Parts: sequence; C-alpha cells; structure tokens
Amino acid sequence: MSSLCNVDSSKFSEPLPWIGLYIAGASSLCSLLMGLDTFLGFRSRKLWFPCRFFSLNAASLTLLSVATKLPVDLNTSMPRAQDQLTKLSGTVLICTVMGNFMTSLGTMNGSEMMANIVALGILVVTVIINIGIQMGTGVIYVFLPEHAVIMFLMLVLLVMLCSTAIMIPPAKNLLKEQYFQKRSSDEELRKFDEKLRKHVEKHWMIAHTSSPQYVVGRSATCTASGVFCLLGGLILLQATVRSFIMRSLAFCDGKSDYTWSITLVLISQAIAIGVGTIAPVIRLFNVISFRSPIGNFKVEKYWVQKLVEWKQSPLPFHFSSRGLRKISHFSRNQILNVFMGMQYAVVIVSKLIRLSLSGLSCCCKRLGRSESGSNESLRGHVLHLDGEEDLVQLIMTNGYEDAEHWIRRGKNNPPKYFKRLLMKFTVLQGFQGVVDFNSTEVALLGPEEPSQNCWALPIVTLTSIAIAIAPPSFGKDVILLRCGVHESLKYIRLIEEKLDDRRLINMRKAADIFWLDIDTNDRWLGEDLKKLALEKSADRILEELARRMEKYVLGYTTSREKENDPRDWPAKVLAANSMYKICRTILLRKLGNADRMFTWVQKTIADIVGACLTNLPRVIYMKCICCAMESKEESVRDAAYLLGETEEILIKLEIGSYPNYKEHIDSWISSDTEEQRLLPSSSNNNSSSCIAVSLPTTVM
Repeated sequence: MSSLCNVDSSKFSEPLPWIGLYIAGASSLCSLLMGLDTFLGFRSRKLWFPCRFFSLNAASLTLLSVATKLPVDLNTSMPRAQDQLTKLSGTVLICTVMGNFMTSLGTMNGSEMMANIVALGILVVTVIINIGIQMGTGVIYVFLPEHAVIMFLMLVLLVMLCSTAIMIPPAKNLLKEQYFQKRSSDEELRKFDEKLRKHVEKHWMIAHTSSPQYVVGRSATCTASGVFCLLGGLILLQATVRSFIMRSLAFCDGKSDYTWSITLVLISQAIAIGVGTIAPVIRLFNVISFRSPIGNFKVEKYWVQKLVEWKQSPLPFHFSSRGLRKISHFSRNQILNVFMGMQYAVVIVSKLIRLSLSGLSCCCKRLGRSESGSNESLRGHVLHLDGEEDLVQLIMTNGYEDAEHWIRRGKNNPPKYFKRLLMKFTVLQGFQGVVDFNSTEVALLGPEEPSQNCWALPIVTLTSIAIAIAPPSFGKDVILLRCGVHESLKYIRLIEEKLDDRRLINMRKAADIFWLDIDTNDRWLGEDLKKLALEKSADRILEELARRMEKYVLGYTTSREKENDPRDWPAKVLAANSMYKICRTILLRKLGNADRMFTWVQKTIADIVGACLTNLPRVIYMKCICCAMESKEESVRDAAYLLGETEEILIKLEIGSYPNYKEHIDSWISSDTEEQRLLPSSSNNNSSSCIAVSLPTTVM
C-alpha cells in the first residue's frame, strides 16, 4: 500500500509534448480539409466554396475539440511568448472554422442542423468559460484585450450560425416553389423537339441557383462572417508581430510542460487560420462586387418565417390547468419575440457590414471574371430569394460559365476507342446487328428461360467470343475492341439504371461480373479464351463453348425443385445461357472463316451499342429533372459532362432520327422488319452544334 503512495508527480507531465504533437496534427488536418474545400471551390469556380471535406458534423467537431485543447487547459503553466500565443491561436481557429462551416448548413435537415449547432455551441461556451477562468487566475497574463475581442467574435459567429440555420428551411421551400412553378411553365410552353444543349444549360441554371450551399453562401450572414474571420486572423497577426518582432511585451521566464511541441502547434494553427480565412473573405468580396452601393436593410420574410411558425404552433406539451397554459404560451411568445428581435438585428448588422465594404467593389470586379460570358436568355431560369435582385447578374454569369465549363470538360475527354468502334461500322449501315445477334431458330434449353435481354450482357458475351475466335493477325483489333467495349459499358450501365423497369438486375450483374473476368483474365466461366483460340478453329471454339454452356444451364434447370422466374436465375447461369444462344446463332449464320466471323461480331457489338445510345438523350434529360433539390446540381453537372463527352457521337449517329421509345433491346428485336433495318437519314447530314431530341412528356 505504501508503494502506491510514493508516486513521482514529476512524471505526470512527460506525455505532454506528445499531446502537443497530437494537437498540431489535428490542427494540420483542419488546415488540409479547409484547404481542399477552398481548392475545389477555385477549381470548379464555385466562389461560395461549398463544404465537401470539412462540414459541420460530429467528426469535424471532434477534430476541432482536439485542435483547440490548449485554450481549455486550465492549469498548465504557459510562460513564454509562443505559449501565450497558442492560447490565442486556438480561439481564433474556432472563429475561422465557424466561418467555413456556414455553407454546410444548407445540406442538413432540421434535426441534424439543430444537433450540430447545439454541439458547436457547447464547445464555444466551454472555451469561452475556460478562457475567462484562465484570465482570472493568471494562466493567461498577456493579450487580454485580444482574448476579449476573440471571445466576442466567437459569440457573434455562433449567433450568425443560428440565424442562418433559422433562415434555411423557409428559403429552401421558397426556391422549391419557384422550381416547380418554372418546371410547370416550361412544360406548358415546351415544343415537342428541344435542343438538348439548351435544355441542359437551362436546368443547370435552375440547379445552380437553387443549390442549398449556394443559397447560404450568398446570404447576408454568411458573407458578413468573412469580416469576423478576417478580423480574428488580423488580431492574431498583430499579437505575433508584437511578441516576436517589436518585442513590446514582457513575458515570464521558464518553459511550458509542452516544451518543443508548442512551436509546432502555433505554426500549424497559424497555417490553418490563414488557409481557412480565404473562403469566407472571398465569399464576401465576390458578393459585394455585385451589390448596389445604396443598400437594402429590409429583413425579408424568410429570415423570421420559422420563428413566426413556432410562435403560431401549439406547445408540444399539455397542461390541464388553463392558467398554466396561458402562462406557458405567453412565456413562449415573449421568448420568441426576443429571438425575432435578435434575428432582425443580426440581419441588419450583416447587411450594414456588407454595405460598408461596398466601396471595395470597384477593386474586386468579381476577382477578374468577365460578365460577357452570361447568356441573357437564361435570366428567366435564375432562382433567387427576395432581396437578391442585385445578385442576379452574378448568379447568371456563374451558372452559364459553369455549364459551359462542364460541357467543355466532357468534350476534352471523349471516349476515343468507343467512338472509333461506332464510327467504323454504324454510321452508314444502321443497327441491323441488334436484331441479328439472337436467332429464334436456336433451341431452348427448357420450358422457361429468359425471354428478355439487357443491353450489357449480349455485348459482354459477343466481346468474349471475339477474343476467343480472333486470328493472331487481329491482335490490334482485339485490343481496340476491348477498350471500346470497356468505355461503352459506362454509358450502357447508366442507361439501364435509368430506364430498366423490368427487374433484370441479375442479368446486369452477370454482365458486370463476367466483364471483369474477361477484361482482367480473358476467362468465361473458368474457360481460358486465349487458350481456346490457340487450340481450335473458330467453328470448333463456338461448338465447344455452346456445348459446355448448354451443359451448365441444363445442370441448373434440371436440379431445381420448382420453377422460378428466369430473371431470378444466378448470374453464372444467365451468362452461360447468353453464351449458348449467341454461339448457336453465329454457327447458324455459317459465316465461314474466322476473319469474317470476327468482323461480324465487331459490327454486331457496334450496332447494339449504337442502338442503346439512342436512349442517351432521354437519360440526359432525366438526369436534369429527376432528382431532389439537394442533389440536383450534381446530377445536372453529370448530365452536362455526359453531353460534352457524347455530343459529337450523337450528332454523327443522328440519334434524333431514331425512335426514342425503344429503351429496351427487345423493343428492337420485336419491331417490324422495316424498323429493324432503320438507317440514318441521308438528307440530314449537317452536323449541328445542338441535338434535337423528342422529350417524353410523361417523365415530368
């Protein structure tokens, strides 16, 4: 027992340098994540800097609490200049992080937003109380005015976060109403044929302007928060200059128990503050450059609408006494009146701050971006809130340039092998192969077998056959075919995900599984296709594959205790059945030597891919309209990029000439003979810069 009492207290502080290193690491990670968000904002030209890596959530709050441990350390001696500065830098870092968190509120629902803000509020209040205690006990003995100002800024930024959170739900609802009104109006006015590029640009503008993070990023409170973040950084800068350059302050002798790690903490937090200040400040200057210098101090309805709704709603609990009910309602309403007054004050002060800086707008000029890129025809598709009329030009220019940017990016990364495959066969010869790949003369392997096909599985099956039968002299053609199919499957999967309503999930899964095996190992159900090509002639290879696949399918169908839907067959059985039918179809055609057989398979693959692509304009259209508001911008961005990638292919294939109701491969097979052999119109060979597509009215 006596040994337990003989404790060497001098060892208690030995781990502190490593704890300091841990704090420096957390601060550096904050810097990295804020830097990534800033970099991506510049890269995608979203100068409201949406939060992707560093948003307000449990993980980031935990990281922030680790990075700001030193300001809440109540009893560790901090005598030196760098020791005292780390106390200040930790609190400034909290201000900077709150400014960066602001836009992420737009992505949250009500309960999530409340939980995160309460957690942040607890952290802020804890830090403020601890700083106050240390100022009273003498642990913090310099920079007292600076600490007082920073504590005030933390409270102001917390209030601004709460104010913004109250505004977001009504603002979202207003923009949703505008969106549905706009969509309804467009449906009434839209012609049967619409230029696909214009359609994408229009919906990009709608999605861009109604993006929840953009709505928050251009709000009065969010832009004004940049001033407080910048002020916090300047306070830390002047304190550092006074400590190390001017030497105007007297510090105590000795050293902290954190020893060498304090310097690392100070450097890492200074970098984090510098990096984190960029986004809030640029948000501010980007908006004030388009604001009228006259200013508008009206507090719009959506700022207090949520508080009004709370005031008008019944209490969530019930009192049996009428007197208690009156007192509780009166108390609740008085508290909400105070909050409404605070909300009015916060919004007016935020607008006043923004107005006071409007004189700098002539220096900003939107960071050098030109207004000439905007398209006035899209002005009617800019969704904006009351009080944002001055920002319409900024919003419209941002949206138009971003849409063009993503279309250009798609054009700069076209699927070159896929394009070569299609251009080699399809342009002049139509899509006849989509009908010929599956002969009705092939014997069925049971009373029930799949009567429907997906797009991907026949393409994967035909590609594996091409690899197996290709003559040695066709090695380069096999490589080009493999690359072209690999690129085409990206678009085929997208089309099937959007349009397949026939429960062919297992068949599509089989295509993905077997393509991976072919692409990496040249194998089909364990069969080495390259080895088969070396040992046998093309006809014998097809006979051998058909025989083995037939045996595999029959082994499954005869072993079943009861019949089930062929669409529910295992992926391997579906793939084996596809291989059997296509091999037998090729043998029935009696194509002769391997050269002719390989060429026929190539053309058939190109025809199936080309026929599938006739649905791509419809998919692009659906990606523009069929999604929630929160994910709409990302969906329309993908549609713009997809249009850029494939626009040249769609124009050359004259996709608009084909019926857009053939979304399934079976629709082509079951069509009449004339439609099966449909050829591109030779009278319309002009390559327009836009694609006309018959848009389905039922999608809306």
